[in-house]
Amino acid sequence: MTKTTIFPQFFSSLVFFPLVMVLFVTFGLTGFAGAVEIQKVTSEKGIEAWLVEDHTVPIIALNFSFEGGSAQDPEGKEGLTRLLAATMDEGAGDLDSEAFQARMEELAVSISFSTGKDRFYGSLRTLTPTLTEAARLLAMAVNEPRFDADAVERMKTQLSAQARRNESDPDAIAGRSLAESMFASHPYARPTLGTDETINGLSARDLSVQHAKIVARSGLTIGVVGAIDAQTLKSLLDDVFAPLAETGELVAVSDLEPEFGKEVYQELPVPQTTILLGLPGLKRDDPDYQAAYVMNHILGAGTFTSWMYEEVREKRGLSYGASTSLSPYRHAGLLIGSAATKADRAGETVEVMLDQFRRMATDGPSAEELNSAKQFITGSYPLRFDSSGKIARQLVALQNSDLGIDYFDRRNSEIEAVTLDDVKRVAKRLLAEKKPTIVMVGPKQG
Repeated sequence: MTKTTIFPQFFSSLVFFPLVMVLFVTFGLTGFAGAVEIQKVTSEKGIEAWLVEDHTVPIIALNFSFEGGSAQDPEGKEGLTRLLAATMDEGAGDLDSEAFQARMEELAVSISFSTGKDRFYGSLRTLTPTLTEAARLLAMAVNEPRFDADAVERMKTQLSAQARRNESDPDAIAGRSLAESMFASHPYARPTLGTDETINGLSARDLSVQHAKIVARSGLTIGVVGAIDAQTLKSLLDDVFAPLAETGELVAVSDLEPEFGKEVYQELPVPQTTILLGLPGLKRDDPDYQAAYVMNHILGAGTFTSWMYEEVREKRGLSYGASTSLSPYRHAGLLIGSAATKADRAGETVEVMLDQFRRMATDGPSAEELNSAKQFITGSYPLRFDSSGKIARQLVALQNSDLGIDYFDRRNSEIEAVTLDDVKRVAKRLLAEKKPTIVMVGPKQG
C-alpha cells in the first residue's frame, strides 16, 4: 500500500440533501492539524484506487473514470456518450427510474455520470451509515443500467432542448465553430452534446452498445475521500467494479495537430460579439507544461492581474473581461483566448488580444511578474482541496494524466523551479509567428 501526502485542508460534502446539511451543522467542518495521506489500495480482485482516509465527518466521496469519452461517439450518433451519462442513473437492476431516484433521495445518496472528450466520469456521495446500500446502487448503475424506453425518451427530450438552445447561444456557437475549424474531421470536432437531430435518432440499443464499449476495467481510475478504511474500500471496489468486463471495444483515436490561421464570423442578433482565439497548446505530459501554465497565468488566466485583463478591460474598457486558458486534451493541446465586446469594437478587441500574444512571444514577462505569478499559483493551490469531492476529482485527474501519487508533494516545487528563461522559451514555442484561428459570433458589424 503506497502513501504520499497533501496539504492540510478542510473537508466538506457535495451531497445536497437535508440530512447531510444537518450533519454539517452538527459536526462542523474543522481543519486538519497535519498532512493527509494518500494510500494506493488494491482490492482482492485487482481493482486499484487512491484513498484519502479521514473520519472527521461521516461522509464518503468516490470519483472514478473510464477511458473513452465523446470521441467514441460514432459518426452520425453525436451525443451518444452524453446520453449514456444522463441515463445510467435512470433505473438499474431491479429498480426502474422512479424507484432508483426515490431510493437515492431516501438514503441521501448522490450518484452521477458525465463525459468529456477523452474519458467517461462517475461519482458517488454518501454517508457512512448508508454506505452498503449506496454501494449496491452504484454497482447496479455501473453494471446493470436499464435504459428503459420512458427514461431514455425523457433524457433525450431534455438534451434535445439544450441542443436547440445552443443553436442560438453565442458562446455555444463560438465554441462549436472553433472546434470545427481547428479539428476538421477528427472526432474532437463533433459536439459532445450532439444535435437535436442526432440525439433524437439514438436508441436504447445504441446505449447498451456504448456502455459495453466504454464501461470496462481497463483504464479505470478511482479516487476516494472520507470516512472509510482501506479494508472496507477493497470490498466496495470488488462489489462495484469487479463484475465489469476486463476490456471494452474502444475505437482508436489519433493524435492531431489542430489547424490554425482561419477566420470565422457568424452573424447573430445578440447584444455583444463573442470572440474566441485558438492557438497551439500543450498536452499534459509535455515537459514544458508547467512553464506554459505560469506563462498563461501572466498572459490571461490571472484574472485581475493578467495582461489580457489589464489591456482589454482596464486600459480600454473593451470588455468586462478577457482571458486565456490551456486545454490539454489527450490527443491535442490548445491555448484559447476569449472575450465579449460591442460589435463595433470587436476588431479592436481582437487586435489588442493579438498584441498581447505577440508581446509575450517577443518580450516575455518581467522578473517581478514571474515571481508574482508563481506566488499566487503556489499559494492558491490548497483551495483545490477544500472539499472531499474536489480532492476525489483531483485523485482521479492525477491518475488520468499519469502524474504519480507524489504529485501533490512535487507540484509547488515544480512551479517554483520555472525560470524566466523557461517562460520566454515556451512563449516563443507556442506564440511566435503563430496566426490563431479567430471566431467571432455576434451582430452585423457595419
